[in-house]
Amino acid sequence: MNTVAHHGRETAYRTRGEAADGPGLLCVHGSGGTREVWTGQSRLTDRTPVTALDLSGHGDSDDVDAQSGPEALEAYADDVVAVANATDSSVLVGNSLGGAVAMWVALERDLRLDGLVLAGTGAKLTVLDDLLVWLRDDFDRAVEFLHGTDRLFHDADEEALDRSRAAMRDAGRAVVERDFRTCHEFDVRDRLGEIGEPALALVGEHDGLTPPRYHEYLADGIPNGELAVVDGAAHLAMIERPTAFNDAVGSFLDEL
Repeated sequence: MNTVAHHGRETAYRTRGEAADGPGLLCVHGSGGTREVWTGQSRLTDRTPVTALDLSGHGDSDDVDAQSGPEALEAYADDVVAVANATDSSVLVGNSLGGAVAMWVALERDLRLDGLVLAGTGAKLTVLDDLLVWLRDDFDRAVEFLHGTDRLFHDADEEALDRSRAAMRDAGRAVVERDFRTCHEFDVRDRLGEIGEPALALVGEHDGLTPPRYHEYLADGIPNGELAVVDGAAHLAMIERPTAFNDAVGSFLDEL
C-alpha cells in the first residue's frame, strides 16, 4: 500500500503491474466500498498498470470533514486527482459513486485523461427515499437491503456477500450515508456533452440500482460514448463477473 498527502490528509492506494506499458487505470470504488472491490482487475496488469484507491473515510485513507453532496464530491475528486498524479494514471474506472466522481473530475478538474469507464453509475443517481431513511435510522436494514437480489449482486456466493457487508460496516454509518446522499444530489445530465474523453458505460445485466437504461443514457449523451453489458451480474459486476468485466475494459483500451 502507498499513500499520497494532499489537502491536509493522506489517501491510500495500491498499484499493481507498474512495469506494464498501458495508460494506467485508476479504479474508484462506490458507496461504502474500498479499493479491495477491484482485486479482480489485477488480471489487467499484463497490459496496463492498475491502481485502486480508498476514498477519504474508507479503508486506509484519512477521513475528511465534508458535508454530503457537492462538498463531499469535491473532496473525493481531490483524492482521485492526487492519486492520478502520483501514479500517472490516465483512464478512470469508476463504479457507482466512483463513476460520479470520475465524471466530475473529467468535467471540473485540469487532469489529462485518455478515457473513462463508467460502471454501475449514471448521470443522475437518485437514491430510494426509504434507503436514505434507513441509512440514518436503521443501518443494518440498509445494509441488508443493498445486499438483496439484483442490487449490489445478482448471484454472488455467501463469501462475497459477507465481505461486502463487512466493508460497508467498517466504513460506518456516517460515511456510508454521506456517500449515498452525495449520490442522491449528483446530476450532470445537462453536461454530458462536455465530456471530451472516450467513455465506456459498463453495466451488469441485472443491476437494479443503476439499471442498463442509465448506461444507455450515458453512452448516448457523451459524444464519444459506448455501451457494454456484463451478463449474469448486477451492480458490482467487477466482483461478480471479473473476466467479462475485464474483457470489456480490455476492448475499450484497445480502442483508445
